[in-house]
Amino acid sequence: MQEYDIKRGHLKNIEGDKLKGMIETIFGSVKVDQDKFVVTYGALQPLTTWLKNKDILIVDTTMKKDVPDDEINETIRRYNKFLEDATGFNAKERVKRAKKKK
Repeated sequence: MQEYDIKRGHLKNIEGDKLKGMIETIFGSVKVDQDKFVVTYGALQPLTTWLKNKDILIVDTTMKKDVPDDEINETIRRYNKFLEDATGFNAKERVKRAKKKK
């Protein structure tokens, strides 16, 4: 399970059903379990995400093994797009923020 900071002012882009819509756009069909969104796509079996508070997005995922390389690459591409759209930070910014927390 990972916690990701949400960029200041970005919450308005993902609150309510906006996060669910974003997930559907990137990964397809989404199941809602209480306040958590669950999706299965490619090598992600499953990905569960929810807002901990206005500053933190929680993502819990399990990766499937024995998946073709092209499917892994597409899964990673979509996962990174999801994180960027959901948090407002690109991959480099997320790594930098994670290092500061340690």
